[in-house]
Amino acid sequence: MKEIGEKLKDAREAMGVSLNEAAEDLKLETSQIENLEQGNMENFKDIYYLKYLIRDYSKYLGLDKEDLVNEFNEYLFDYTSKISLEDIKKAKEFAKPEEDKIKSPYTIEYKGKTPVFTVVAYCAIALILVLILVFVIFEFTKNENKDTESIVMNYVTK
Repeated sequence: MKEIGEKLKDAREAMGVSLNEAAEDLKLETSQIENLEQGNMENFKDIYYLKYLIRDYSKYLGLDKEDLVNEFNEYLFDYTSKISLEDIKKAKEFAKPEEDKIKSPYTIEYKGKTPVFTVVAYCAIALILVLILVFVIFEFTKNENKDTESIVMNYVTK
């Protein structure tokens, strides 16, 4: 990670751009760029954010963004492949259960039950379809009876 940071710093300095200018242009904090250039991955809470930051910063500096992102991906692979299974199991044990997460007041959780509104809506749609079907059948048989009566009346009068 330090090598990526050094490449970014060297490119910025070669262009004559200060940390403040780069931070202002990219709408970032100066400390974020400093941490990126120093290779302080721990100061970023999200790996994906860090990857996009590397991509955007390298693009800003005119570097090949794909090369630097690939280099970062290789670094992550090397870094994570060194984590032992025991450490992963310990991390899972210390992970917070789902109940401790902060939930949005706008999120509706149904917990496996179908909401009443959905059931009522499906029943209403089914009822409307049945009524339409009954109406169509009634109109069809009503018209058919009139046709039969007119044929019989024509036959009898002849």
